[in-house]
Amino acid sequence: MPMKIIIFGLGNFGMSLAVNLTETGNEVIGIDNNMDKVNIVKNKISHAICMDATNESAYQALPIKDADLAVIAIGENEGAAIIATAVVKKLTNARIIGRSLSPIHDTVLDAMGIQTIIHPEQDFADRLAKKINLKGIVDNFSIDKNYSISEIKALPEFDGKTLEELQFREKFNLTVITIIRKKMRKSILGTTSMVSQSEGFIDKESIIYTDDILVVFGLNKDIGKFCSRTGK
Repeated sequence: MPMKIIIFGLGNFGMSLAVNLTETGNEVIGIDNNMDKVNIVKNKISHAICMDATNESAYQALPIKDADLAVIAIGENEGAAIIATAVVKKLTNARIIGRSLSPIHDTVLDAMGIQTIIHPEQDFADRLAKKINLKGIVDNFSIDKNYSISEIKALPEFDGKTLEELQFREKFNLTVITIIRKKMRKSILGTTSMVSQSEGFIDKESIIYTDDILVVFGLNKDIGKFCSRTGK
């Protein structure tokens, strides 16, 4: 079900998040005190407003009480981010996601009762490091320090074989959640393009092809062991 989301701070992270959430069907309001940033994104999201998020009276123009989610994505001013978080928490019961800029910022957000605290730059660096270290990995989402959900490239010798034939679970100690496969898609204008598409729920009879991306769940050590087989 689409959500009503307000994002405070339209820097690189906030803007990318706003556009992505809009493209996936949500109603997104983007807030920034820089008119240039508002103008860049105004035609790409539901609403873009130039506003000082630290000024509580300015919130009267926002449907803050109707929001399902508020994201404090301010990344240039720690003080402004903390004040904006406090104001939003006062005015709405919506779930709040806070972007932290430092360990002390973490402490403040935690004291304010913000349950979801994110570190975009650190998280990106961690994921990039994992992609570099685990050769053959396409993308990765850590569940905890031991387990991850990862996108990994199918090995050439998998081509045309089912998961049962490969004895994938038994051999690699990994569970395949779904398969991402490139398919030809035709637009309303008649042009064609290749798009990556999930095969949805799969079973032991699902066939794997050379260019497939396997979305797997398992121990990091087993994912690393599998990726080392690519030889890249």
